[in-house]
Amino acid sequence: QVQFVESGGGLVQPGGSLRLSCAVSGSIFSIYAMAWYRQAPGKQRELAAYISSGGDVNYADSVKGRFIISRDNAKKTMALQMNSLKPEDTAVYYCNKKKSPGSWGQGTQVTVSS
Repeated sequence: QVQFVESGGGLVQPGGSLRLSCAVSGSIFSIYAMAWYRQAPGKQRELAAYISSGGDVNYADSVKGRFIISRDNAKKTMALQMNSLKPEDTAVYYCNKKKSPGSWGQGTQVTVSS
């Protein structure tokens, strides 16, 4: 079973930064495109960013220019550097495969508030 463990969330003020990490176990990892998803209270889960097995990256318009996604295939980890955070970034952030996502982890809460 593929497992995803997210960490790094917290409470930050608008304009602040956070770095989220995702540890993956039970998979080859290096062959999969990976993604960060987020779900705000009362809203559907949305794709924030994804990265191909080769390192090509894509971002939702709402986070483009502020977030940076990366991966380390040797360590089987993925990261999301979040800068210039806005209140609308408040959500639970999850990592998973881009195609055919597996079971969801607990996610990590990001709250942007003054």
